[in-house]
Amino acid sequence: MARRPGLSVRVKLTLSYAGFLMVAGALLMAAVWVFLLRYVPDRAMLYNPDDSPDGGVFPIRSTLLHVFVPRAAAVLAFLLVFGLVGGWLLAGRMLAPLTRITNATSRATSGSLSHRIRLPGRRDEFRELADAFDAMLARLEAHVAEQQRFAANASHELRTPLAVSKTLLDVARADPHHDSGALVDRLHAVNTRAIELTEALLLLSRAGGRSSHREHVDLSLLAEEAAETLLPLAETHGVTVETCGDIAATTGSPALLLQLTTNLVQNAIVHNLPAEGTVRVSTGVRADTVVLTVENTGEQLSPQLVPTLTEPFQRGTERLQGDRAGVGLGLAIVKKITEAHDGTLTLAPRPGGGLHLTVELPRRPGDPTATEGRARVDRTERDRRDQSH
Repeated sequence: MARRPGLSVRVKLTLSYAGFLMVAGALLMAAVWVFLLRYVPDRAMLYNPDDSPDGGVFPIRSTLLHVFVPRAAAVLAFLLVFGLVGGWLLAGRMLAPLTRITNATSRATSGSLSHRIRLPGRRDEFRELADAFDAMLARLEAHVAEQQRFAANASHELRTPLAVSKTLLDVARADPHHDSGALVDRLHAVNTRAIELTEALLLLSRAGGRSSHREHVDLSLLAEEAAETLLPLAETHGVTVETCGDIAATTGSPALLLQLTTNLVQNAIVHNLPAEGTVRVSTGVRADTVVLTVENTGEQLSPQLVPTLTEPFQRGTERLQGDRAGVGLGLAIVKKITEAHDGTLTLAPRPGGGLHLTVELPRRPGDPTATEGRARVDRTERDRRDQSH
């Protein structure tokens, strides 16, 4: 916004201090003069009238006025100078924290987000402003660093299938008698992975926004739907999926929350034991929140590794081979969707191996069924297989 130049805050405070001091001094002088007019007589008689030509009567008020006015003007002039100099120094001292904040803002505007104000002293308005600005800079720096890591990882991940495709085409061009069927199959697999990665990146970008349109959602129904959808994948990996829980009513985007649940269940199935693994999906209700929990068996995970699993392109184990290996964005998408719904995502390693994930979302306001609960529904892979037959 273009603004016309004006006086600085320091000059304004200096003039305000000096003006206030002048007004106070003028009022004091006026009070003294009123006191003199009230209690000092207009004329007085001297004790020895022979020494006075007018019979010993002197005009006291006129004499006082003649003496008082020049000295009062001198006092006011001194107060003016004192107010200007003192106000300038005092305003500079009071505005010193604001100068540091302004300098830090200018450095942040130029791209330096690592600088912090760290204003010393006890808490006041300037210290609270400086602390809030430092916290904002810390969040911005972390966000920018995360975006830079994400861009670098995304570029690397997208470059890999493109490089593989180029290599396959170069080999096929160099050897015209090469098996075209195998080449087409490998190109199809590489292209499928590139498409899945691109779709995951788009979903991750969309999941970070807060949609103004929200609907009533039951997490228990989403958990059952995700388990039913991923049943063939569980059968392929030899994993048993169990769902149980109560009605967990919340508000949000049904599509995004279903994607969240699906990603959690798929991640639990893929990163599991080679055989006879289990995945347990449950929902519950707390005082002001609803909870979705996904727990799976698997390899032993270190406490240092678990917090990094929600970062893009991070995997708990070595890169898996196959068409369902994933692109390393599953839990990153879950985290974004959870934050967009004002919730929290908690990850913890299981003592026997595997992972325990908890998504906690705000409970739907005024939900009459939140405290009633629902009969717990326990379903295993064998039960679903029997029902499908």
